[in-house]
Amino acid sequence: MSFRRFAARAIVGVALLAAGAWIFRGPLSVAVAQRIVVGRLAADALNELPDGLHVGLCGAGSPFPDDRRAGPCTVVVVGKRLFVFDAGSGASRNIGKLGFVQGRIEAIFLTHFHSDHIDGLGELMLQRWVSTSNSAPVPVYGPAGVEAVVAGLMQAYALDQHYRVAHHGEATVPSSGFGGAARPFQIGVEGRVVVLKDADLEIVAFLVDHAPIHPAVGYRISYKGRTVVLSGDTKKSASVQREAAGVDLLVHEALSAPLVRLLGDGAGQAGRPKLQKILADILNYHATPEEAAETARDAKARFLLFNHIVPALPLPGMDQAFVGAAAERYSGPMRVGTDGDFISLPAGSTQIDVGRRF
Repeated sequence: MSFRRFAARAIVGVALLAAGAWIFRGPLSVAVAQRIVVGRLAADALNELPDGLHVGLCGAGSPFPDDRRAGPCTVVVVGKRLFVFDAGSGASRNIGKLGFVQGRIEAIFLTHFHSDHIDGLGELMLQRWVSTSNSAPVPVYGPAGVEAVVAGLMQAYALDQHYRVAHHGEATVPSSGFGGAARPFQIGVEGRVVVLKDADLEIVAFLVDHAPIHPAVGYRISYKGRTVVLSGDTKKSASVQREAAGVDLLVHEALSAPLVRLLGDGAGQAGRPKLQKILADILNYHATPEEAAETARDAKARFLLFNHIVPALPLPGMDQAFVGAAAERYSGPMRVGTDGDFISLPAGSTQIDVGRRF
């Protein structure tokens, strides 16, 4: 057989295979999807991670629309225990994308009650209830005011609770597991309080400066010699520096003043003076990347992860513009957070593993 005839037959064969694949693309897609679904539903990252502290960004953003960053949300894995800090929009779905089962969330901690930190809380409480038939509501820790937030969401979802129990039955979705149970804490003159402590775990809440929002808190999580501090929303704060002393990881909010001013100028030119004022107002109760870097430097934190990124950074090169002169203030490793970032601190080690889960 000549080469030309062989090549022609090969081309016809490939064309027939392609045509067959096209004709049967529906069944093939379903078969592939079935394998993916089974694999994902059977997976649980809690069973895969080594002992230690693990921090994942289920929301690295702010109220600004951002395709790469949902509303504020941080997952902290302590050993085999799953905790969530803040629950902005997209929290539940991104927790799933990180590989965790919402039903295994042991507790939720809120830093304050700006809407972008709680507007995913109702969905998260619901998914935590139904995904594994939890029979007790999830504890929701927060400063004074958390009772009103949880009670309001419980009321808003009350009809949904009735529908789901009526449809699926008590054995599948026990009504006793619906929603959340508020766990308010008070912080005295010392500026900090131990919120949860058992075995090797300690979670401390401490006051930060987000005035006029009060109280607003950050959290320090310690486990088997590894420590993480979450700043919450705050301007540059002595309390964050104090709590972050010597930590492995400082997760600090950051706002780029030059980029926000650029937006404000644009709002003025577009004839939107009230938006321009709002953009000017937010400059005085957030830390800049440079100020967060100074805090990390002075605290001798080993790694700095920026979150609650303001504003959105939609164009290539904007991450560099966002951090500004931060690298001149802090010589350690730093990262501008995006959803899916995941940092592991194995127990009994000084190692810091940085990666992504989606």
